[in-house]
Amino acid sequence: MGKNTYLHRCIRNIISLKNRHKPLPSNHHKIHLSPWVALALCGLFTGAWWLLPHPILIVIAGLAPLAIYGVLRLPFVIVLSFVIFSFCRIHEAFPFLNPLKIPQLLALGSLFALGWHIVVTGKIQPFWDKSLDWVTVFFVLVFIGIFFATSRDIAITAFKDSYIKIIIMTYAIAWLTRTPSDFKLSLYLFTLSGVAVASVALFNKANGIGLVEGTRVTVGRELGSILGDPNDLALVLMFPISFAASLMLNKGLGKIARCIGTLSTITLFSAVIATQSRGGLLGVIAVFGLMAYRRIESKLIFFGGGAVAVMGLFVMAGISGRASGGAAEEGVDASAMGRIYAWQAAWGMALVNPITGVGLKNFFSNYFFYSPHWDGLNHAVHSTWFGVMAESGLLGIIVFVGMVIKLIIDATNSTNFAIQRCAPPVITAASEANLASILGIAVSGTFLTQGYTWPIYVVASLIIAMKHWQKNNL
Repeated sequence: MGKNTYLHRCIRNIISLKNRHKPLPSNHHKIHLSPWVALALCGLFTGAWWLLPHPILIVIAGLAPLAIYGVLRLPFVIVLSFVIFSFCRIHEAFPFLNPLKIPQLLALGSLFALGWHIVVTGKIQPFWDKSLDWVTVFFVLVFIGIFFATSRDIAITAFKDSYIKIIIMTYAIAWLTRTPSDFKLSLYLFTLSGVAVASVALFNKANGIGLVEGTRVTVGRELGSILGDPNDLALVLMFPISFAASLMLNKGLGKIARCIGTLSTITLFSAVIATQSRGGLLGVIAVFGLMAYRRIESKLIFFGGGAVAVMGLFVMAGISGRASGGAAEEGVDASAMGRIYAWQAAWGMALVNPITGVGLKNFFSNYFFYSPHWDGLNHAVHSTWFGVMAESGLLGIIVFVGMVIKLIIDATNSTNFAIQRCAPPVITAASEANLASILGIAVSGTFLTQGYTWPIYVVASLIIAMKHWQKNNL
């Protein structure tokens, strides 16, 4: 026993000697440095109070740690919220949110979270995909076109105020959407944000607020919001319908999800009808058509019933009662002729500038010089395809169409793959929503200008993220 006790003492002494040379735990460094961090924060807020003595700084000081923690802990939520506020214009639909500068705060939070998790923590692992090749090439063409734009000031302003943010967030969403819960969150957030705008639109319609041509609903028109144009409002409302319809029709998501999807679909559908937008209606038809095609076995019933439903939809929307483009106008209506003149002008711009086009957001200012008909006013192009052709040239429209085709192929493959491999219900629902959305955008692009706006790029990032997830998990 004595020898064993002596041996145990020797072993303990050796261990104690080794521990003396071990580095201190990381927690020790945090405790040692925390007073300096606290002192720095105190100095920061003291300086801020000296420059701007306002009680709001006390609130900011208390909320700052929580805000920083939330940004770093939930980067996907922050980025997705920024996209929703920027595209759906929630702060313009609900003006009391305007003073809070939410889009600007979310933009800062998004950039901070991305930089932190890519450079510092390494939690976000950037990857590449062939679809990102198309997105990047088109982005480069648009960027080069700025230097050859007929009005560089307009092109530069549009690029730095909007388009560069869209492109950055395209990569961000693709890299941040990593789990089934992320796809599920995107389904719900896009659906509910669309419902929020749709509710305001239906309220305005019921109370005769901000109506254009006496019948077409708008939102925030008195504020100068982009939602003040019925066609742009239809675009914002059409985009979430594919997500809402997917929630409604996918049984595996549960009764609550299907109930939310059903109510949301009805609300969004009613609001799109109230805009009386041809492009919006075409987009809705494409979304519902895809959903029905995948579920109705008899294609005869599908096409026959679909034709009747389309005619009924246009009657329900009251297109014939519009002041412009209604039944009261003989022959080809003024609205249709306006688009034809605009498309002719776009073709002329592309022929004269086949490589770079006239530049980002420069169609409107060039309309006079290329239109075969002049009524004293410049006009918008009202077409995704002709808009891209005019502002990015023939080379730009080729790359853009290639990008859309690639996205449709990827979305179709992802949806079929999810069904074949019996993927989790949320993956199947999100895949189908992505496919319906990109088809709706492609079809509605006939009458809606979406080449440089959020929808197609957001869907592109979700399609790319879905493809990447399935490749690694199914």
